[in-house]
Amino acid sequence: MSVFAAPPAPSAALQFIIYSRSYCHLCDDLRDALRVALGERPAAIEMVDVDADPALLAHYDELVPVLMGRTADGRWLQLCHYHLDQTRLQDFLAAW
Repeated sequence: MSVFAAPPAPSAALQFIIYSRSYCHLCDDLRDALRVALGERPAAIEMVDVDADPALLAHYDELVPVLMGRTADGRWLQLCHYHLDQTRLQDFLAAW
């Protein structure tokens, strides 16, 4: 998925993208922390390797991992990078 590509159609479930790279333990840590923080809430979490897309690499390279959440109105919002920001995630979830 390119940074400039149209996002998929909205759905009722929470949707997240983690811009990552294959050898990044922080990426796995962020994904695992997100799963724990979400608890039983249904959510789709997609891991996207920035090294596979030059536009993503140029945009997110030094920030990886980057957590994006899809808002209720279909926009993608950057929630945090490096580590899960619990406060920002809770604010995002409250807006749903």
